[in-house]
Amino acid sequence: MSFKKVSVIGLGYIGLPTAAVVASRGIEVVGVDVNEDAVKTINEGNIHIVEPDLDIVVRGVVSTGNLRATTQPEAAEAFMVAVPTPFKEGNAPDLKYIEAAANAIAPVLEKGNLVILESTSPVGATEKLAGWLKEARPDLSFPQDKGDAADIKVAHCPERVLPGYVLQELVSNDRVIGGLSKACSEKAVELYKTFVRGECIITHARTAEMAKLTENSFRDVNIAFANELSVICDKLKINVWELIKLSNRHPRVNILNPGPGVGGHCIAVDPWFIVDSCPDEAKIIRQARLTNDAKPHYVIDQVKAAADEFKRPVIACLGLAFKADIDDLRESPALQIVEELAGNDIGQIIAVEPNIHALPDNLVTSGVELASLEAALEKANVVVVLVDHQEFKSADKTQLATKVVIDTRGIVA
Repeated sequence: MSFKKVSVIGLGYIGLPTAAVVASRGIEVVGVDVNEDAVKTINEGNIHIVEPDLDIVVRGVVSTGNLRATTQPEAAEAFMVAVPTPFKEGNAPDLKYIEAAANAIAPVLEKGNLVILESTSPVGATEKLAGWLKEARPDLSFPQDKGDAADIKVAHCPERVLPGYVLQELVSNDRVIGGLSKACSEKAVELYKTFVRGECIITHARTAEMAKLTENSFRDVNIAFANELSVICDKLKINVWELIKLSNRHPRVNILNPGPGVGGHCIAVDPWFIVDSCPDEAKIIRQARLTNDAKPHYVIDQVKAAADEFKRPVIACLGLAFKADIDDLRESPALQIVEELAGNDIGQIIAVEPNIHALPDNLVTSGVELASLEAALEKANVVVVLVDHQEFKSADKTQLATKVVIDTRGIVA
């Protein structure tokens, strides 16, 4: 094995599981994060995020010394960059975290090192990463200068895992690996083959970047179709859940389920990277984003109408995460809905989110109460199902008989 020490930059929802899986293969892994609390937590053998079985793996690799966390990068043979890629005003991609990662690792780079960008990125981001590294280390050669003979190998390998199944899918899923040269791709495949059982498919970095954006844009367009259907069905007094179930009995139809919008750091963000690159051509992709971004406002209007039926409305909002059975609130339409309801002063707002221990500060300031499902249903006269957590699906639905229920996830229908 040519990789004895690997550094993972960014210890969030992708970086930490990746670091743990690589370390479980007997490789020394140094995880780097600017969050001192996260670093301390990991070095104690604990985790700061919710992901099934991750705590067991982290505890094991920390106890053996194969994984440790730090706030400062140090020399390694490979660097895997897994930092956020949000967007700025106007939905333009913001690469400041990738640039910061490049500047952080540049001083410790050595000839023969491999740098992999795992962060979901707009087309051309891997080339920009190499450019930032080159600016910081003019003493080293990069693929733009010397191709396969470059001192530093640079590649892009986007993650494509499902929250709740990250450990399993990191190992079992195929990986698309795009190097800035053939040698870059081959070196990256060598690293991923230490823990990936799926196929490692080689392409160019730009194609690998576009592949991830395309996957999430495809899902976004299909969700937009379902969300548009749900609004149409409300107007026509049709049960959208029954309609979709019946339509999907066609052998070549597979309509996704609607919801209160689209969240998470992938599907809600990645399509905008394509739109930003080709604004005149990406018409369907743009409209899907607009349709899905409009859905939370539609739900808010439904809640307002329901609250108007009561002198003292008490609204129980079931779920804050962007999808079921996780604690991730990033780009969550459920969180957006609760924030706006609290800001509109339409009644008492109770949030039920079994995967977190405390509300975000802005909800606390707005007077939102965090409660158990049982306590919330006892107090509420309006119930809004925003996330289909297992706790909500398995709950006794007879408790809802006397409530006004707005079910955006179809667990009551």
